[in-house]
Amino acid sequence: MRRNTYIETGFLIAIVGLAIASTVFERRAAIEAAGVQAPRFEVDPLWPKPLPNHWLQGMTIGVSVDAQDHVWIVHRQGSLEPGELHAATNPPVAQCCAAAPPVLEFDQEGNLLRHWGGPGQGYDWPNSNHGITIDYKGNVWIAGNGRGPQGGGGDNEGQVGGGRFYDNMVLKFTQDGKFLMQIGKPNQSKGSNDVENLRLPAKSFVDKETNEVYVADGYGNHRVIVYDADTGKYKRHWGAYGHKPDDTDLGKYDPDAPPAQQFRNPVHCADLSVDRLLYVCDRANDRIQVFKPDGTFVKEKFIEKKTLGAGSVWDIAFSKDPKQTYIYLADGENDRVHILLRDSLEVLTTFGEGGRQPGEFYGVHSIATDSKGNIYTTETYRGQRVQKFVFKGLGPVTKEDQGVVWPKKSS
Repeated sequence: MRRNTYIETGFLIAIVGLAIASTVFERRAAIEAAGVQAPRFEVDPLWPKPLPNHWLQGMTIGVSVDAQDHVWIVHRQGSLEPGELHAATNPPVAQCCAAAPPVLEFDQEGNLLRHWGGPGQGYDWPNSNHGITIDYKGNVWIAGNGRGPQGGGGDNEGQVGGGRFYDNMVLKFTQDGKFLMQIGKPNQSKGSNDVENLRLPAKSFVDKETNEVYVADGYGNHRVIVYDADTGKYKRHWGAYGHKPDDTDLGKYDPDAPPAQQFRNPVHCADLSVDRLLYVCDRANDRIQVFKPDGTFVKEKFIEKKTLGAGSVWDIAFSKDPKQTYIYLADGENDRVHILLRDSLEVLTTFGEGGRQPGEFYGVHSIATDSKGNIYTTETYRGQRVQKFVFKGLGPVTKEDQGVVWPKKSS
């Protein structure tokens, strides 16, 4: 009798297993039949090539791609641990290692081409570098979110309220590191309606059509602000929903509360699409807000709305098809990259996983695409690296969460 019970139980388990497998298969078939497609990627575990001179990257908090498909990053020298700097002491403690210069340029093969950055004559280098943008003229824009005196560079990712505000500026350079312009002065910010100074700005974008620079401003202020990209002349600014920004402390984010009527710190990106819509990363509010270039609010979308801590919407990049059909969204709290349909802001699929191996993320912070559709990501905290994800064309969406997109073995 006991033997019959075992047999019956085994049959039941088998039937349940078949039913589950059938449901999964039917769901996948339904998704494929619906024709939902998304870009596919594989991590390139061999990119970039090792840095020379025993150099190491600190928190890597900006990435941009220029017209030659060269990849630019900015990192924080001051975020390296003492044990990572033993080759830079006097006398050297050991052969390894030293901080790489803050700005690094790589070619498509991952070779290091140029390197520069740091304090110099005529400008105020940020205490804590944050964000890098190569504009349509090839100029390099650097922002910063440092609170202390110049020369630091620790982890400011979690410091989003109170304290000092040293980095109240954005800087513009040539690709060789020649200083061109500074907007704002250290320690001078008077808040979110001060048009002369920024306050811990995160990132910039330069509009080719109007030659205006949009600044996500940022870790201290609660706004997007626009200047002439050549003269630095103020044009306009606004807060969430197009409101006049203010600096009221909103307290901690509550996903069950009504949507906040102001941006929380940090306002982390502001990127303009080909059809002239500005997408703004309201990071700790877990949302993207979309505007016309004059600040008119269009719509918003929450992404992983239950995410607490540092929030889910860190940075975005557009796909390289003519219509920029997709948005790639770096989610540094959940350690994922989400792929969205740009017109609806619907999340189609997600890739990545928390970790330190290729294809995994620890604090994925910034994201950019090249002309071939490849994605580049950088990581803050102890991630301290840049990764390349190779575009493999469009394919049917079969998984909501793809996990690590490891290269497939060749047959």
